[in-house]
Amino acid sequence: QVQLVESGGGLVQAGGSLRLSCAASGSRLSINTMGWYRQAPGKQRELVATITSGGSTRYADSVKGRFTISRDNAKNTVDLQMNSLKPEDTAVYYCYAFSTFPLTRAYWGQGTQVTASS
Repeated sequence: QVQLVESGGGLVQAGGSLRLSCAASGSRLSINTMGWYRQAPGKQRELVATITSGGSTRYADSVKGRFTISRDNAKNTVDLQMNSLKPEDTAVYYCYAFSTFPLTRAYWGQGTQVTASS
């Protein structure tokens, strides 16, 4: 069973920075894509950023130039550095991983709250 454990959320003033981290646990894992999604109250969950095992990245237009995703394939960890945070970035952020071994499926973390106050 794969578990995703997130850390690093919190409260910050607008313009500030936070770093989210996520670690995937499980034996002999093969994870293709890892990333972050977010869900604000009353809104659908949306993509923030993803990164493949080969290092290809994808960002939501709203975070380009402010957020940076990085990954350690050997440790199955993914980080999200968030700079110049805005109140509209306030949401619960979920870690995401798409595994190809031992099972082909997606996994989600429990979510971590990020609040950027104005």
